[in-house]
Amino acid sequence: MPLTRLHQQLEELRPALLRFAFLQLRQEAAAEDAVQEALLAVLEKPHSYAGQSSLRTYVTGILKFKIIDHLRALQKENRLETNEDADDSDLIDQLFLANGHTVSQPQAWARPDSELEQKDFFRVLEACLEKLPEKTARVFMMREWLELDTEEICKELGLTASNLWVVLYRARLRLRECLDLNWYAS
Repeated sequence: MPLTRLHQQLEELRPALLRFAFLQLRQEAAAEDAVQEALLAVLEKPHSYAGQSSLRTYVTGILKFKIIDHLRALQKENRLETNEDADDSDLIDQLFLANGHTVSQPQAWARPDSELEQKDFFRVLEACLEKLPEKTARVFMMREWLELDTEEICKELGLTASNLWVVLYRARLRLRECLDLNWYAS
């Protein structure tokens, strides 16, 4: 691929990469740095991109590792506190009856496979992720987007496995509620 074409494609990908990085890091400067490092890695070794996947997939893969590196560097500087989500218990209690059953059945999602392919869905999902508490969103992104395993997330964030699963459960509940209101109800 000609270098000028690669530059142009990377410039077109930059806004999406920044959104992805910001959702995980929640700091504009850190997101910008991670994206710049990922783009620089591609530009330094353009021959490494063999075209076996889309350029976006390739660069996003590199960006994932840059984000993980940044999170590890932060971990060395200070430990994250996980008490931020304690106030979620009131919200969660309202969703369940005393016997453990849900107050109301979640509404059925029509054709979720085909809807996942729509760009609008991902815009709504990003907006829902931005509404999550910062640490909850970070844990969710580490698990679902960066595909880190439980042990690694716990080690990086100083969480117990049971605390991690509670945070993930709360994140999924809030995301589902947000998607029900902002995507599936429309």
